[in-house]
Amino acid sequence: MLKIKLYPRGKKHQRTFRIVVAERRSKFNGKFVEDLGFWTPQTKTIQIDQAKLKQWQVNGAQVTIGVDKLINPDKYPRQKKAKTETKEIKPIKETKAPQAPKAPAQTEVSQEPKTETSTEK
Repeated sequence: MLKIKLYPRGKKHQRTFRIVVAERRSKFNGKFVEDLGFWTPQTKTIQIDQAKLKQWQVNGAQVTIGVDKLINPDKYPRQKKAKTETKEIKPIKETKAPQAPKAPAQTEVSQEPKTETSTEK
């Protein structure tokens, strides 16, 4: 089965894409049957031979989603990203834990502080 798909060309951050007719299971940048046009994302330039595109579609070639988005942009409206709701940080209410009954007060025994005496030689 033939598909009309994007064939990447160029450097990593300077990609351009050829719009080609290729076997459905061919490699990402493998052999192709015919070149129909190109797309440059940086300059948003699209050039497609419409007559060849229609002829291949009549012959049974199917358009991939990526190429279909370029040909029919109204069919795929841009979706706005959903804003994530930020949770409000609520202050933690201090709850008083039940206190155990206090034990009867004990009397403290005071002891005299021990002093060290130094012996001189």
